[in-house]
Amino acid sequence: MAGNNTLICVFLQRPLTDRVMTVQILVIIFLCINMLLTVTVFKRESFYTSSRYILFFVTLLSDSFLLVTTDILLILTNFRCSLQVWLCIIICLFVLVYSIVTPVTLTAMTLERYRYVAICMPLRHGQLCSTRSTMYCILIIHGLSSGPCIVIISMFFATASLSFYNQYTICSVEMFMLYRWQDHARSAVSQFYFMTMGITIVFSYVQIMKVAKAASGESKKSTQKGVRTVILHAFQLFLCLVHLWSPFIETAVLQIDVNLFRDFRYFNYVFFSIVPRCLSPLIYGLRDETFFLSLKNLMPTSSCSKKHVI
Repeated sequence: MAGNNTLICVFLQRPLTDRVMTVQILVIIFLCINMLLTVTVFKRESFYTSSRYILFFVTLLSDSFLLVTTDILLILTNFRCSLQVWLCIIICLFVLVYSIVTPVTLTAMTLERYRYVAICMPLRHGQLCSTRSTMYCILIIHGLSSGPCIVIISMFFATASLSFYNQYTICSVEMFMLYRWQDHARSAVSQFYFMTMGITIVFSYVQIMKVAKAASGESKKSTQKGVRTVILHAFQLFLCLVHLWSPFIETAVLQIDVNLFRDFRYFNYVFFSIVPRCLSPLIYGLRDETFFLSLKNLMPTSSCSKKHVI
């Protein structure tokens, strides 16, 4: 019987800790916000046919999926649940890909309407940001996001023995790091993505600032708004990109003290994985006037006030 199981847990001996309960509350709140914003996107045709809001919707989906998946892994770890390696590989494939999808999508959004494309190349904006080209962009985003996953999984397949896949282990990405050089390769890939996306943000910001200095009147106001959006967007992306450095730092901390490693990993998960997933709706939902008005119309208080006026 035990040989046919893919999951072994000891629930009774490991109650939920305060840290895990705190994460559950945060995840539930953020998922509710993301669900509300997703409903808002599909309420108006101008939203789900606009490249900016389509990419925004992609970040909502990827963030929600990543929150649910990592939260499940956190609960399984709390209960000391062991999964068969082959099942853990499937789960970690999605975690590795979708942990990169959001920062890559945010980088793509810096080249869209309020950023470089809309302000610096307005004449070609309709061609570059059509619905069809946005669909191609989403495919490219997922392709680029699969890069680190392909590197990590390839190194694992090249070094793991066949018997290892039938063993049971606590599911985490660290399971793939069988040798020290694999940690170094993973860190190198993460740093490459960090530098590439960081340079893209800086380049977009510099181009917008050049236009802002030359603009006047209503054009200047629109450009200044784009600059403020890029600054907030860069802060959000910075939190996501810092998460790419977490494995490198965690590996160093693990060599010092195991308890310190657990505390540091929990801190990273909350502030560099969960919090950036909260900033996404804050920046691209609440700050957008059109989207905010549509969001208000979904609120019960808004409906009640309308009835009262009637």
